[in-house]
Amino acid sequence: MAKKKVTRKDLLKSPDEFLSLSEKAALFFSSHRRHFEIVGYVLVGIAVVYLAVNTYFRYVNKKGQEAYNKAYSALSEATREEPDIQKIGEAGGLFSTVVDEYGHSKVAPLAVPQLAWTKSLQKEYDEAISLYKDFLDEISGDPLYESLTRLALATCYESKGEFKAAVENLETVMILPENPFTEMALFNLARVYRFDHQPERAKETLKKFIEEYEDSPFVPMAKALL
Repeated sequence: MAKKKVTRKDLLKSPDEFLSLSEKAALFFSSHRRHFEIVGYVLVGIAVVYLAVNTYFRYVNKKGQEAYNKAYSALSEATREEPDIQKIGEAGGLFSTVVDEYGHSKVAPLAVPQLAWTKSLQKEYDEAISLYKDFLDEISGDPLYESLTRLALATCYESKGEFKAAVENLETVMILPENPFTEMALFNLARVYRFDHQPERAKETLKKFIEEYEDSPFVPMAKALL
């Protein structure tokens, strides 16, 4: 088939039909310049906000860690030998600072059980229990931290004379998976039963402890209590 001849009409077509891709892009950008400027401002704004937030959290994490280290050092000093209740209270105040002023830092959740411990050492058991429960909500699903927290809760309840609550927490520790603290929980459970005037259950628990943990350093004590 013969090639179609280019007519004079074809040669007079609008120049737009012969624009290159780059030229069309330039025209498109020019006609939509305001839109691109708005998008650019938005992207710059997002970048600025991101950098600001990132810088803020780095600052908070740094200051939170410094405050935590200071509080931990103070608590270690206060409990190194004979516990100094006044110094323990001061250490508790430092942990409160971590929670209150640097609550968004990574280390803030770890300050909560430390603060709870200072409260229990000062025999402020209700406050300690409340703090331990808050921490328990934070670490739900972590058997290691949950076991330690429930052991601490059991101790607080036992000190208050609320033995049923102490038993409940100890029994929970014993059924948690991948938990290295069942031995401690079982031994403490026998003691709580005894304080709760349940001598038979205390004896059964001690016998179970001796059978299941025959290599435990607490076995001689358990036998002595039978």
